[in-house]
Amino acid sequence: MTETLSFLLTNRIPRRAATLFMGWFSRLEQPWLVDLSITAWRAFADLRLDEARKSDFASLHECFVRELKPGARPVDPDPAVLASPCDAIVGACGCIEGTRAFQAKDSAYTLEELLHDPGLAAAFRDGTYATLRITSSMYHRFHAPHDCRVERVTYFSGDAWNVHPPALKRVEKLFCRNERAVLRTRLEGSGQRVLLVPVAAVLVASIRLHFLDVRLHLRYRGPNTILCEALLGKGEEMGWFEHGSTILVFAPRGFALLVSEGARVRAGEALMRLPTAPGRTPAPG
Repeated sequence: MTETLSFLLTNRIPRRAATLFMGWFSRLEQPWLVDLSITAWRAFADLRLDEARKSDFASLHECFVRELKPGARPVDPDPAVLASPCDAIVGACGCIEGTRAFQAKDSAYTLEELLHDPGLAAAFRDGTYATLRITSSMYHRFHAPHDCRVERVTYFSGDAWNVHPPALKRVEKLFCRNERAVLRTRLEGSGQRVLLVPVAAVLVASIRLHFLDVRLHLRYRGPNTILCEALLGKGEEMGWFEHGSTILVFAPRGFALLVSEGARVRAGEALMRLPTAPGRTPAPG
């Protein structure tokens, strides 16, 4: 009953209108309103601000996208480790079955449906994936999982379904419906491709990337593909969500998953292990 109510309250509403309203409301700079909103937020979620770089926020949005104190998220230095790009609860994860992955038990989607690029989907056939769910109270910025080069960003303006477990069980191919950005990265040294797919959600339809001069949101309609040449060091900040959401991580065959479903992981902690000889068979393309 509780799960059904949660689904109805966050999905059977005008999702687009609610998301645009939240974007406006969160930027209001009224001290009493900000304090009241954060107090209410804490009543419903485990919001901890002791790691935040600053303790006073001009708006609710500023609290959402807060930076952390230096050293709050140490990065695993092992070059054979692909680090988690964000703080998250690990959702469905494991081996990609051909090009099929799961958003929840018995609820699958294909990489072709998610990426709209059969050639790119083929590069990750039988690879490894992890679903990283960022809850509303978590740190919302995300970081490079390895020394890498971001070669291209493909943006899809879509729906804004909630991405919490009740919705993932009920909405077929949800990740393929929601607003999302596909970040194509290539690891320095090995040449292996790794995909990061930030997926937006209700109240969260805005993705910001430091290396692009546009904010990707529901009012942004294109161009769908943005070429770039961004070199990032492992752990370097890539961007942020306006609230909590999900990042899908896809790696080619040979990567070993180091986390399990339900685990909590922090940005910089080990997520996958690279193949023992990563430079031997770089991903095609």
